Amino acid sequence: QVQLVESGGGLVQPGGSLRLSCAASGFTLDYYAIGWFRQAPGKEREGVSCISSSDGSTYYADSVKGRFTISRDNAKNTVYLQMNSLKPEDTAVYYCATSLCGTPPIGFGSWGQGTQVTVSS
Repeated sequence: QVQLVESGGGLVQPGGSLRLSCAASGFTLDYYAIGWFRQAPGKEREGVSCISSSDGSTYYADSVKGRFTISRDNAKNTVYLQMNSLKPEDTAVYYCATSLCGTPPIGFGSWGQGTQVTVSS
């Protein structure tokens, strides 16, 4: 029984911030690398960030470096994505998944249902 649930999306103005959560159940999160992915209408799914299971190393797509921060709280079995300085091009459905962290990260295991992020004036 493995489940990931994303939350925290919503409507925000350009330059604003959101914090997404990826809550795990049925497994211990700290054994897995977790990636954040996004998909906008008419665009391919994009890996935006990843956090490793072993040493906590983090990875970011060039498009979000300096604006997004991934972190994990093993006590809460949750991975977070802090998104600052949001741009309209960040608008997408955001997903988390058990992943292989790389450039870009690859989701290969369990996926959440996604949470909508809309950045608009």
